[in-house]
Amino acid sequence: MTSTTTEIFDPYDYDFHEDPYPVYTRLRDEAPLYHNATDDFWALSRHADVHAAVKDDVTFSNRMGVSLDASAWNPGAHRVMSFLALDGAAQTRLRKLVSAGFTPRRVRELTPQIQALADHYLDKLAAVSADGGEADWIAELAGKLPMDVISEMMGVPAADRDEVRRLADLVVHREDGVRDVPEAGMTAALELIGYYSEMVARRRRQPSDDLTSALVAAEVDGDRLLDHEVIAFLFLMVVAGNETTTKLLGNALFHLGAHPAQLADVFADLGDSALVGSWIEETLRHDTSSQMLARYVAQDVELHGQVVPAGSKLLVLLGSANRDERVFTAPDVFDVHRPADELGRIMSFGVGRHFCLGANLARLEARVVLTELVRRTSGFEVHADRAVRVHSTSVRGFAELPVTLSWRAR
Repeated sequence: MTSTTTEIFDPYDYDFHEDPYPVYTRLRDEAPLYHNATDDFWALSRHADVHAAVKDDVTFSNRMGVSLDASAWNPGAHRVMSFLALDGAAQTRLRKLVSAGFTPRRVRELTPQIQALADHYLDKLAAVSADGGEADWIAELAGKLPMDVISEMMGVPAADRDEVRRLADLVVHREDGVRDVPEAGMTAALELIGYYSEMVARRRRQPSDDLTSALVAAEVDGDRLLDHEVIAFLFLMVVAGNETTTKLLGNALFHLGAHPAQLADVFADLGDSALVGSWIEETLRHDTSSQMLARYVAQDVELHGQVVPAGSKLLVLLGSANRDERVFTAPDVFDVHRPADELGRIMSFGVGRHFCLGANLARLEARVVLTELVRRTSGFEVHADRAVRVHSTSVRGFAELPVTLSWRAR
């Protein structure tokens, strides 16, 4: 990339947050290996490179965490981001122990609870819509249901959930002009860790049937999780799991709402959930909640004619990989009819040993909510001119998304 275009990619820039995809296109075409001298990081933007780097945690290590932010980039990152910030045997050990509590069966058994929550919040949406003609999809449903699901699973009391969500929002928010975690975000992270520390201590004294108790009791070959390891996983769940699912639900309405013909297709058949599934997967591809992850380069590596030196920070741009024209047909077009083989190549949840442990839960929540939305309404209109974006280096979505819903007669 020439000197005149050296700084085209600034992950902290608010204008970039509004629409990162033209920047990603330039990176893929002009600088598939990009170096930002100001913040001293490298970035990979093409699908093949991102896929290879995410699978190779020997060269592209997680040991310093996965965040671009300087204050979060350290060898102790696993104390707040759990196995996401570990490699090799340490990562395998922790993931096995966590998986002993956070089982696929536990996720599947949440279906009735998720359905009950979807019913509850859609009832409230209907009431709000009846009064004002429109409602904020994030405030009334998308921002609440994922937190409720995770909180019920963990055993967080209903009275605490709004505050836990407020703290989680602060952890991912980035302030204009601040090139790191803002002070409010650091304070919120400490408060969340303190909250979960007390919760784990209570479960040690008095176990229940929730995930926190299951993690405390989890055992693999005589090995158990330490308190700080349980706390780190709970923190990861509430920040990564809750935030990304909220953004997925918002992004799904935003993009389908911009394509009336596709919206009509999705809402045409109440008994056909196949298009709901495609709607979710295409949203994950077209505008994924998790845009980028950081990696520590453990050894010199040559890519695209340049050497990335050992010790460097490198970003893998998941959002760019999902728009790579080398893999996806008309990648900038949102298309719920996109072929399944293309949707099967999305990078939104990663690949290999670091594939997102919460992917099944996120997909389940989205499927239950959006299937119920199709059953109850004949469609919706998004008031995009009044939508408010979240500003974050890693998470993409909306803080406010006003919608008008067309309710079916019941």
